[in-house]
Amino acid sequence: MKYIELTIHTTSEASELVSDVIWEYTDLGVSVCDFNDVLALQRDSSVFWDYMDEEVSAPRTDVLVKCFFLPEEADEKIPALLHEIGKRREQGGGAVDFGTLETARREIDGDDWIDVWKKHFRPIHIGRVVVVPEWIPYTEGEGEETVSLDSSMAFGTGEHETTRMCAELLQEYIGEGDVVLDVGCGSGILGIAAAKLGAKTCYLSDLDPIAVKSATHNAFKSGVSGKTIVSQADLLDGAEVKADLILANITAEVLALLAPSVPGALKEGGTLILSGIIKERLGYVKEKYAAQGLALLREERMGEWYALVYRK
Repeated sequence: MKYIELTIHTTSEASELVSDVIWEYTDLGVSVCDFNDVLALQRDSSVFWDYMDEEVSAPRTDVLVKCFFLPEEADEKIPALLHEIGKRREQGGGAVDFGTLETARREIDGDDWIDVWKKHFRPIHIGRVVVVPEWIPYTEGEGEETVSLDSSMAFGTGEHETTRMCAELLQEYIGEGDVVLDVGCGSGILGIAAAKLGAKTCYLSDLDPIAVKSATHNAFKSGVSGKTIVSQADLLDGAEVKADLILANITAEVLALLAPSVPGALKEGGTLILSGIIKERLGYVKEKYAAQGLALLREERMGEWYALVYRK
């Protein structure tokens, strides 16, 4: 079967934003080729290299984001996708460097490309939580909680800094029997992890129907369908529950839109964990949540991203 491969030239800073937009237009897969990942591995003391070519370790700013379309859909979806990325760059007002956004398009024989990219995934350890692609055999260790993930269905694999920070903070603040809301759940990693870590009920919501399908599937594969309720919703619209803990790993602009509805959905003494915030938008997000009377407990940073913990 033939596929259309689209390559977009961007930066490390914008690659996650570009990938998020892409997932709105295709569910056939996204790959990010970033040399900064190689440099991070080079600095990782737990990884040992026999040899690394100096040219490979030279600093590079260009990041390639590749995605795939069915030929009959490409002419309609690719222009719409590129238009949406352009809008995001304009809305950012220069706060995020998107790079050149040059593109290249080609037809490929894709009969086995899905199996090829799956080989690059591995279990990801985040404290007690281990995110495991469902096609990889894994024996759960003592004290570990496994989240089974089909990464081909929706964005969110647990590798990104924002997800890691949220998952780490979740393990510190969750209580046995808590009611948890995961807003903008994507593939459902955080909500499913909360269910595995002792939450009584976890409500997962996302506006994207692909994300809803993915989170439902991943909750079933992780053995927590009975403790999770996944729905298609715009932020907290229609939410009728009071949560002990709310998780929101989105973008700063969307977090700002979420702020007014948080107090009504969070119990007194409840905890709110936010992430997806770049430095230039950190003060903006803080202002929005301070205006809701929420107390800032912590501020964490990983790479270019920030996470915030609030209490009502």
